[in-house]
Amino acid sequence: MLYQIKDGRVMFAADTILSDFDFEVRNKNEKIAIVGRNGAGKTTLLKVIAGEVELTKEDGKEPTITAAGNPVIGYLRQITFDDLSATVDEEISKAFADLLDEKARLDELVPLMDKAEGEEAARLAKEYTTLMDDFRDRGGYYYKKEYDAMLTSFGFSLEDKDKPLSEFSGGQLTKLAFIKLLLSKPDILLLDEPTNHLDMRAISWLEDYLRSYSRAVVIVSHDRMFLDRIVNTVYEISYGVVTRFSGNYTDYVAEKKQRYEKQLSDHIAQQKEIKRLMELVERFKNKPTKVAMTRSKLKQIEHMELVARPADFDTKSFSTSLCPKMETGKDVLYIKDLVVGYDKPLATVNLDLKKGERLAIIGDNGIGKSTLLKTLVGQTKSLSGDFRFGVNVQIGYFDQRMAMYTSDKTVIDDFWDEYPTLTETQVRNQLGAFLFTSDEVFKEVSMLSGGERVRLSLAKIFYAGPNVLVLDEPTNHMDMIGKETLEAMLSGFAGTVIFVSHDRYFVKKVSTQIMEMSEDGVKLFPFGYDDYVEKKQVQSAVSNVNDEKAGQKKEPEAEVSASQASRLAGKEEEKRQRRIRKLEEKIEELEAKIDELKEELCKPEHASEYDKLTQIQEQIDEAEAELIETMEMWEEISV
Repeated sequence: MLYQIKDGRVMFAADTILSDFDFEVRNKNEKIAIVGRNGAGKTTLLKVIAGEVELTKEDGKEPTITAAGNPVIGYLRQITFDDLSATVDEEISKAFADLLDEKARLDELVPLMDKAEGEEAARLAKEYTTLMDDFRDRGGYYYKKEYDAMLTSFGFSLEDKDKPLSEFSGGQLTKLAFIKLLLSKPDILLLDEPTNHLDMRAISWLEDYLRSYSRAVVIVSHDRMFLDRIVNTVYEISYGVVTRFSGNYTDYVAEKKQRYEKQLSDHIAQQKEIKRLMELVERFKNKPTKVAMTRSKLKQIEHMELVARPADFDTKSFSTSLCPKMETGKDVLYIKDLVVGYDKPLATVNLDLKKGERLAIIGDNGIGKSTLLKTLVGQTKSLSGDFRFGVNVQIGYFDQRMAMYTSDKTVIDDFWDEYPTLTETQVRNQLGAFLFTSDEVFKEVSMLSGGERVRLSLAKIFYAGPNVLVLDEPTNHMDMIGKETLEAMLSGFAGTVIFVSHDRYFVKKVSTQIMEMSEDGVKLFPFGYDDYVEKKQVQSAVSNVNDEKAGQKKEPEAEVSASQASRLAGKEEEKRQRRIRKLEEKIEELEAKIDELKEELCKPEHASEYDKLTQIQEQIDEAEAELIETMEMWEEISV
């Protein structure tokens, strides 16, 4: 057991946030998700693990936290760097300061071993070997490559290393803090919504990184696909109760349903049995010959371990009829050579969008997705080109900045000012549909959470009855139930939807078309996300095959069909598997060779033979360098 909380409880004033819960990180590389509704206590649990929130003692119970080996716990807080004049390289290098110290000590030991004799020589040789093993195990041979890969994956260039932190935005500083945390490689890595504001490429990279991370990870996230690809354990927080499930998110959903149905079935069956026994008691309790029998039945009921009725799933979410007040014509939006950008062009777009389509716009951060939406709704001017909406188009626009909208007004006044002709009952009904009930409508907007502000914005947008929705990252602050609700609403919407999202599951559920924006240009895929992914895989297979042919200097051939590409991809997979097996064999050989050399290095007869020790160590260094290179090749083609 790496880490354990037993009989935990968290209270703020008189409110119980988490009650009598257990939490465990059972092994050193367990990948855990914490899921639950917004406000359930997920971030609170992370803060307990990080040591930022203390457990509450109550009812004579003493909560305990135990950890094996004093593990290092890393948690990405709201980062404020101490010195913004420091360069990126200076700040992030602090993450591997221990590695740099080890490298310096290794360099010091080499001349010392040359001069030492007897027991001192043996002691230094042992220290060198131990330190070298730790240096290798902690990534001493490849941390620089990992650092560079992280920077580029999170949207930075290698030239950014030399820039001071003061030149970066708040969002970029958060990403740099995230990179620093990952490179520090804590024993238990705590991540709170790590995919927020990351594009799909960065999310995909982070998935691969966390899957191969050799230490434990605890993640709070509403990204269902992200969790499915990483975690092997799920803790659910519901009504203050913490429950452990095995498997990924999809496994958790299935097991939760199974547990619920079984407990409900057992509860109903037990209640029927109790009712039957009580009917027997009532029927025969006044008959002298049946007294023993009735007492037996009552004792049978008393000794039953009662099965409680399971708590119903917490599926409370916003709900409203999303109906356009007016129909558009068949042609909704026509775009011709539209160049979007600010001081320089970001993208050139062409599009002919019809009524009823749901267009998902995807691509890396900074490529122009939000700029395109702002151009379409008139918040930003185009650089050139033309676009026009069809007849009767009424736009409802959601900007991701609405999650940060603030006002001294109450919720009810904020909504009412938008629609002053409504009665109080009408206003309360609409707000109630978006979960603002009773006294919640008198909260100040500035006191709302990000998710609540999103709901308030959607309440105002949807009440207007637009027939074209233009949405920029609408799900960033929603929990999973909220996302599923919005997915269902948009999928059944009679109008047209244009949206930007990095949530692949949301894109998969809602979109009928995909617009991909990249440095290579803008491409339209007239089908949903699953077909888009399949199309990209085929294109990648064709590209690989054509690249290989070009390398062999063969004559160009006709365009490869999808079926041919599939067969060729199959052959490529066979070749890839053969290469993987050869590399694995080489890794085993190198590891065996290194073990033999280390045994030779530790033999007493070599303790004072400095030339011999140096020669053996050089062979170990060469073999380890070759091993690292081979493992990197194996990792690259195994992904």
